[in-house]
Amino acid sequence: MNKLFKLEENGTTVSREIMAGLTTFFAMSYILFVNPQVLSSTGMPVQAVFLATILASIVGTVAIGLIANVPYALAPGMGLNAFFAYTVVLSLGYTWQEALAMVFICGIVNIIITFTSVRKMIILGIPQSLQHAIGGGIGIFIAYIGIKNAGILQFIADPGTYQNAGGTITANSSIVPELVAFNNPGVLIALLGLAVTIFFVLRKWKAGIILSILVTTVVAIIVVLAGGKVAGFAPDFAHLFQQNNLGTAFNQMGQTFGAAFGPKGFGTLFADSNKIFEVLMTILAFSLTSIFDPIGTFIGTGRSTGIFTDQDFKDMENSRGFSSKMDKALFADMIATPIGAIFGTSNTTVYVESAAGIGAGGRTGLTSIVVAVLFAISSLFLPLLALVPTQATAPILIIVGMMMLGSFKEINWRDLAEAIPCFFASVFMGFAYSISYGIAAGFITFILVKVFTGKIRDIKPIVWVVALLFILNFAVLAVL
Repeated sequence: MNKLFKLEENGTTVSREIMAGLTTFFAMSYILFVNPQVLSSTGMPVQAVFLATILASIVGTVAIGLIANVPYALAPGMGLNAFFAYTVVLSLGYTWQEALAMVFICGIVNIIITFTSVRKMIILGIPQSLQHAIGGGIGIFIAYIGIKNAGILQFIADPGTYQNAGGTITANSSIVPELVAFNNPGVLIALLGLAVTIFFVLRKWKAGIILSILVTTVVAIIVVLAGGKVAGFAPDFAHLFQQNNLGTAFNQMGQTFGAAFGPKGFGTLFADSNKIFEVLMTILAFSLTSIFDPIGTFIGTGRSTGIFTDQDFKDMENSRGFSSKMDKALFADMIATPIGAIFGTSNTTVYVESAAGIGAGGRTGLTSIVVAVLFAISSLFLPLLALVPTQATAPILIIVGMMMLGSFKEINWRDLAEAIPCFFASVFMGFAYSISYGIAAGFITFILVKVFTGKIRDIKPIVWVVALLFILNFAVLAVL
């Protein structure tokens, strides 16, 4: 084990990697419930999506753990599944089989740009100050996810300024956040969990993060057993194991496995010549997020934690094929999306919640293998996952996000030419709830700054290409 994952070389131990794997898994296990719920709105069978989510997550997470030896986990991405369901299927009117075909094509595009080193060119084309901004922006993003999951915020919109489309509510810029009244048991449990997490972190307990999850979970269970109501947490203790039906999941997967290649998938996707441009632009929208979310996560969490050092970036710049650590991580990342599409789920991506496990001490691919094993076990004990509420993992995300803000100190905020793109990249990443949109804002404003200051030669060609693709993507989304 030590030789395979180079534990001593990375200053870690088996027990620490196991704890990190547990932490990452519980921080991202919500996808097992959310992804089937979102994709089932398209008519996809719930149990099949649940199983496809597990299988895609295992394949991607094992790949990145063994190939790149880094502590990241992959699963179907939030945001990408919503785009799949609510935009592509429910709004644009494609079948879910056609949407899976688009996801498969997106995966092939990922493979092509990875093998042709385009992804490497993109990473090397990002200015170092912007890389630090991406790290801090991901910290904002992670902390915001944690605060939202804790239920600490509520949002107010003016009457008549929102619309209901495909089961989601879209409000305009009149919506504003505010603190909730602290009379909700779920919120109070999350605040208790935050206090417990802060205590363990300050005391530097090695198993502090996983202990905080366990303590908060126990408190939540006691509150529910005492008759209290915790938002999003209502486990049916009487039927805890009866709810799981793995046999049904395998039977239903017969409807989704390979559906992308069937008559309702590729068979009709390009049949209407009038919609070919729309299909291609939709695939572009899928691809841009799939390309840049992992890049942003690797750069952001890698630089701030030492998973990817300056030397790793230099090795990638001078490497051929897939010899450097970053090359291997990008290679492993590209595998899961087309396989997930075959099983029957939306795009798979590197999870930013991996930062929780890294914060717990994870430094090698052994953390990833632990996560993959837990995903496999979850197929047998799905109901047990309901015993870990979001209120237990939310404090971890808040603290880890806070720790990542240290990347901002590497930015010269007094130099506006450097500060402007860094500001827009980090702020949009958190508030637009998208790593990719943050990168887009950073690239576009970086170009504007260089053009306005007469330093247009400082812009690498790949930055121009990426910025123009994002602008085209935004234009297409504006008219869809």
